[in-house]
Amino acid sequence: MPTIYLSPSVHGFSPYITGGNEEYYMNRIADAMVPYLRGSGIGFNRNNPDDTLSQIIAQSNAGNYDLHLALHSNVSPDTIRGVLQGPDVYYNTTNEQGRRAADMITENLKSIYPNPSLVTAIATTTHKELSGTKGPAVLVEIAYHDNYADATWLKENINEISKNLAQSVAQYLEVPFVSS
Repeated sequence: MPTIYLSPSVHGFSPYITGGNEEYYMNRIADAMVPYLRGSGIGFNRNNPDDTLSQIIAQSNAGNYDLHLALHSNVSPDTIRGVLQGPDVYYNTTNEQGRRAADMITENLKSIYPNPSLVTAIATTTHKELSGTKGPAVLVEIAYHDNYADATWLKENINEISKNLAQSVAQYLEVPFVSS
């Protein structure tokens, strides 16, 4: 059975412009992914909201996961607060399988995000959750939580986003996606 490490944000201090915070909404998305993952025969382990980033990386590295999937929402720099929009899908520059997963997630998110041209895959070496995990890893910044339209879209589409992400994981793992 293929398995993933599911890592919703532990940033309870990152408030949404529409109320709530990053940790709360990323855990709601992860919760909504669970039935799709189970239905598709994808095993998973998941972080705890009280875990530190170092603990999350250590837990991921202690297993033999086919993918480490981090779920986050983004925030614009102070000078352009509320301006930026769109999902950013990060992968480690040196990990080909991470890039492959990021490309699939990016393409699939374009089918549900209101402005597909704003959905991007981004190579990086600076995210510890990508560079510190031993297996393929992707960090999905699903929307900008300081942008009213993005935060509203995320909050109103949790089930659709969750289903889309689970479909992407199934596609990456090359297993049939089961939606019910």
